[in-house]
Amino acid sequence: MSGRGTMQAARCPTDELSLTNCAVVSEKDLQSGQHVTVKTTPNHKFVFTVKSHTTVVPGTIAFSLPQRKWAGLSIGQEVEVANYNFDKCKQCIGSMTVEIDFLQKKSTDSSAYDSDKMAAEFIQQFNNQGFSVTQQLVFSFCDKLFGLVIKDIEAMDSSILKGEMPTGKKQKIDVGLMVGNSQVVFEKAETSSLTLVGKAKTKEARQTIINPEWNFEKMGIGGLDREFSDIFRRAFASRVFPPDIVEQMGCKHVKGIMLFGPPGCGKTLMARQIGKMLNAREPKIVNGPEILNKYVGESEANIRKLFADAEDEQKRLGANSGLHIIIFDELDAICKQRGTGASSTGVHDTVVNQLLSKIDGVEQLNNILVIGMTNRPDLIDDALMRPGRFEVKMEIGLPDEKGRVQILTIHTNKMRGFGLLSGDVDIPELAAETKNYSGAELEGLVRAAQSTAMNRHIKATSTVEVDMERAEKLQVSRSDFMGSLNNDIKPAFGTNQEDYASYIMNGIIKWGDPVTSVLDDGELLVQQTKNSDRTPLVSVLLEGPPHSGKTALAAQIAEDSEFPFIKICSPDKMIGHSEISKCQAIKKVFDDAYKSQLSCVVVDDIERLLDYVPIGPRFSNLVLQALLVLLKKPPPKGRKLLIIGTTSRKDILQEMEMLDAFSTTIHIQNISTGEQLVDALELLGSFTEKERASIGHQLKGKRVWIGIKKLLMFIEMSLQVTEARPGGRVERTGDTSLGPVGKTSANYYIRIRNGFSLWIGVPGNAEPSYLP
Repeated sequence: MSGRGTMQAARCPTDELSLTNCAVVSEKDLQSGQHVTVKTTPNHKFVFTVKSHTTVVPGTIAFSLPQRKWAGLSIGQEVEVANYNFDKCKQCIGSMTVEIDFLQKKSTDSSAYDSDKMAAEFIQQFNNQGFSVTQQLVFSFCDKLFGLVIKDIEAMDSSILKGEMPTGKKQKIDVGLMVGNSQVVFEKAETSSLTLVGKAKTKEARQTIINPEWNFEKMGIGGLDREFSDIFRRAFASRVFPPDIVEQMGCKHVKGIMLFGPPGCGKTLMARQIGKMLNAREPKIVNGPEILNKYVGESEANIRKLFADAEDEQKRLGANSGLHIIIFDELDAICKQRGTGASSTGVHDTVVNQLLSKIDGVEQLNNILVIGMTNRPDLIDDALMRPGRFEVKMEIGLPDEKGRVQILTIHTNKMRGFGLLSGDVDIPELAAETKNYSGAELEGLVRAAQSTAMNRHIKATSTVEVDMERAEKLQVSRSDFMGSLNNDIKPAFGTNQEDYASYIMNGIIKWGDPVTSVLDDGELLVQQTKNSDRTPLVSVLLEGPPHSGKTALAAQIAEDSEFPFIKICSPDKMIGHSEISKCQAIKKVFDDAYKSQLSCVVVDDIERLLDYVPIGPRFSNLVLQALLVLLKKPPPKGRKLLIIGTTSRKDILQEMEMLDAFSTTIHIQNISTGEQLVDALELLGSFTEKERASIGHQLKGKRVWIGIKKLLMFIEMSLQVTEARPGGRVERTGDTSLGPVGKTSANYYIRIRNGFSLWIGVPGNAEPSYLP
């Protein structure tokens, strides 16, 4: 048959002929390999390549089911058939994109199919056939049947056909002829569970895993840029890269991130935002204690439920499964070290085992990201922390100054936008003032300043009313922030001024060179701690007789350092503590200090901390060993620590080998000359010049030995006595630490005023052991 003619549509005689993608005709009508157009309606024409077969009745043209579906043909329908000739210069297929899926859903499997071999087989089976965009066909490969849809056809560059250099122009066509050097690219159908490997699969226009709307400041996160970039590099870089390159590298995705650090620094906020940052389904957020259940086996079942969706999707879609994020808040509640629980049920141990097997067990899941948060990483079972489980461990620490600027900017943005923030509020100044504030404390500071500003506009009448006229002019000013900074919000890991202010409430009385030299030495050690990279840990022991002002000097050196973290570890806060709880309290002070960039810890009255008494003698070896370790332990990288110890019993610490744990020792001495005593009285300001001259005359050429603290006490007593009974002679004596038993001292009275005398103890020839 030549030219145009009417033929009747029929069913393809055999399954084998259906797989050829040809329209089957009688030998009497057409020859195999010819191309025809089949016109079904005046406006619809379809191009087919024909194959002749003896079983086909002349005058009929047989189509397979996919062909009939594509062309909308019914059995017995009359169609117009005409010859079709391809233009070899313009209609040869350069590349063709084909969507592929299993023909029948029940025949799905999880094997990986090599797209390169598939493409070679396809070209071999269908060489010199015509293909049209939207065409449907069946393809047999590795004894499996696949349904194909032609998505896109690009013509071959005509200059290549002429043997010339390619021009690089790509032209899309609707109908093309498959030739030996055509390229076929397979693209997996959207809902298909088919796994393709190799290069002849499309780099699908995948939806990027990172949300395009993502912006740190909009999300309300500040000061965590470095941490975010580290997490991104470790956990998400492999998920953003094209999967075929990841496959070729044999790269496995990170499945777990552990965030730890002080409370209020943004761990939960960061985990929540990671969920928003990714184009994944809504994260499952679980509080650790919610997992636990009083019934046996229920806690483990709760863990399994969390992973059920991810498991189901992995079984259905394999490598094409979406990302499931599971966030565990307070992870230490359920993942304590195994074998440490005192309960007989061992429920914590089985919960840890269940979690381990789900994250990285025998049947491991690749479509999960588990984010754990805790401020006690030391409690968590070691098996969870290895690579393959919680592989990325990230400390979310206190923000630095740049981070504080970001956080304060985020929390004041809205006010600034509506003109409610006064022009005198300087964010960098506030950031400089808020050393060691966590993100939550900075947010609290902004809230406190807002409430102070609002309070100004409330009328002080019998009922609470807002002065609407003035409220419209409401602005939060610098003074509101400064007021809140000084009174309302104090950092948990900061300097508690009341803590050490009580130790120096009378100020430092510089009665002579010994005091100024101690303060100068202290300043040198502070500068060394700040500036030296070689000695991040500096420790100094202030030793001297009782009442010589050691604690006050230590507190003054600490205050003058202006370090963001200053803590006094004092025995008065540990009254009644057991040895173990005392060790834990001391360790907590040091652990808190390690969280700050610059810290100063004052370990006051060491012999009291050690429970030392000369009767016996007795002391706590447990506390001693803890202190010896902590005094020598360098802080983490990038952190610096100054330790100032005080003691009245240097000889005892020498025996306990504690003196060697300190970098240096500074001796604090008592007032030892009459001139120093007169200078001290002048600085205290409670005496007239005549009284001071009288005292100086009595002390001329004599040695004295009295601590500044004791002197202060006696002077205050003398003031009370003279006011109560003027002219009455009252004697007050003071024990001036004469030294160990067997040492001698010369003692004498000096008249202070109005009959009040002070008994001065002067060390004799055999001086007490604590003198230099």
